[in-house]
Amino acid sequence: MTSSGLMQKTRLARNVRGRWALPCALLALSMVGCRPSPSDNPAVTTDTAGHPVSPESPAQTAMPTASSVPSRTDAYLSRASAGDRFEIAASRIAVERTASPRIRAFAQRMIDEHTTTSESLQAAAKEARLLPVPPALNLDQQRLLRQLSSMPAAGFDIGYLSGQRSAHQQALTLHQGYAAHGEVPSLKATAAKISAVVQHHLDELDALPQH
Repeated sequence: MTSSGLMQKTRLARNVRGRWALPCALLALSMVGCRPSPSDNPAVTTDTAGHPVSPESPAQTAMPTASSVPSRTDAYLSRASAGDRFEIAASRIAVERTASPRIRAFAQRMIDEHTTTSESLQAAAKEARLLPVPPALNLDQQRLLRQLSSMPAAGFDIGYLSGQRSAHQQALTLHQGYAAHGEVPSLKATAAKISAVVQHHLDELDALPQH
């Protein structure tokens, strides 16, 4: 091959290499850009059950604290405290208004003994480190007290005893229910003791004149 032919062949090879150099470089860069970076595929964490948990939304594993009040217990304390308060308030009205010595004596016992049950309930709640529940009468209890205060004297005794019977039946159901199915042991034991007191009050009511 002549020297001029060799020089033409060399120039042709250089032109081919130059023509493909840029596309090859771009292809190499694009392949590098497609590689996943460590931050694009973080390590997968799992919860205690083995379920995957993303870093943006960690598993909600907070446990209730020992001082939190279960809803059933909260409702029990509220209703029981209100029941005691209602029976005490109604019995104070009876002590002032009744003409019957037997009913007055019964009403005074209701004041004394429901004050004691309220104190027992609060002591049990304190022992269990539960927040005290202030007794608050519901609308029906407030209405019944107003009716009792304005009731004619002739029908007062019947109205008072009827209200006490209904209130004690509701209280018995409440305390027996918590004693059987409650969540706090100290309150369950107290509820069982109060149930016996309430049942005795119902027995006393049955022995009083019904008309």
